[in-house]
Amino acid sequence: MHSVATQLDLKRVPSPALRRFAWGVLAYFIAVILWGSLVRATGAGAGCGNHWPLCNGTVLQHSASVNTMIEFTHRITSGLSFFSAVGLLIWTFAGTMRGHLARAAAIASVTFTLVEAILGALLVKLGLTAMSQSPLRPWYLALHLTNTLLLLAALTLTAHLLSRTKGYLGSTIRLVAPLGASVGIVVVMIVGVTGSLAALGDTLFPATSLGSALAQDFSATSGWLVRWRWTHPTIAFLASIFLIWILVRAAQRTTEWDNRGLSALVLVLLAAQYVLGVLDVVMLAPVWLQIAHLLGADVLWAALVVLTARLTLQPVDPANRK
Repeated sequence: MHSVATQLDLKRVPSPALRRFAWGVLAYFIAVILWGSLVRATGAGAGCGNHWPLCNGTVLQHSASVNTMIEFTHRITSGLSFFSAVGLLIWTFAGTMRGHLARAAAIASVTFTLVEAILGALLVKLGLTAMSQSPLRPWYLALHLTNTLLLLAALTLTAHLLSRTKGYLGSTIRLVAPLGASVGIVVVMIVGVTGSLAALGDTLFPATSLGSALAQDFSATSGWLVRWRWTHPTIAFLASIFLIWILVRAAQRTTEWDNRGLSALVLVLLAAQYVLGVLDVVMLAPVWLQIAHLLGADVLWAALVVLTARLTLQPVDPANRK
């Protein structure tokens, strides 16, 4: 009986290879997202014309322009990301027992990946690429970015739950302060969405100097996308106050994990984002700095998701559940 119980316990724990693969898939998706940002920042989104999934009506590209290669590379890497998400889903189901929460997170990952592909295809077919100033584009971009953040959250949860040795079954967790955690996550998502809109404004309406950029922000003749750029730093500042309060409480709260290290990491990432944000404004948003700013945002988002999961989905002995 003891041997059988030991084997069952071992079956509950995913293999180290599966855990590494899950974190690797998350890192790969972040890289794909950064390349997508390069597509937007360089105006290369129309590099394949209005064709999708083909590029300029063909599979192979001959004598392609730089914009075509940037967009075509993004499509290839995005396609590979879908197969990596499906592979993670299959391996998660094969390597975990029934009721493992990582299964639900993996299903969500594939679902959001499919939605991401559909949104990307519509982006091309509707012509909302390159320097398009369609009034539909900002709203569509906000929807696209929201789905991207949910996708990263699902992948992060999958990797985190696979890495747990306790509290990975629905029957072995308890929800702690889910409302506060949800508010924090939504606030950060709003910061991300306003940031993407500010970046779009920088791409469509580039300024020649810091003075002209500030003048654009307050000019009655500027489009609303430019005049609303101030909302991103403002909301980010207000959100940081709320996040710091959460981080202090997280560091003080006793859980299965010592959250002080992760809380400190989030604070460092938050400070780095402020530095990058200020540089982005002063240096008039060069492409490389936009990508660095987005990288920091994605890593910060993943760290916040893990911290939120630690605080909200806390392990509990099933025998002690009421």
